[in-house]
Amino acid sequence: MQVILTSIFSAIIIFITVFSMVKVLSIAYKRKEISNLKYRILTASFILVGMLIASILPFGYQKVFEIIT
Repeated sequence: MQVILTSIFSAIIIFITVFSMVKVLSIAYKRKEISNLKYRILTASFILVGMLIASILPFGYQKVFEIIT
């Protein structure tokens, strides 16, 4: 139960961070500070890495809780 709750809260923090970074990229793109290609690549990579980390978290937390108990 602790692993599930910890993973959910960590995933929420990761998704908020990814959303904020995409928002920053959107502002930079609107100001013409980055190109369309760079905007697409960075947005896709932030989303992909965020999802990858959020999906791996439960396994890492499971190992940590096994070591603690």
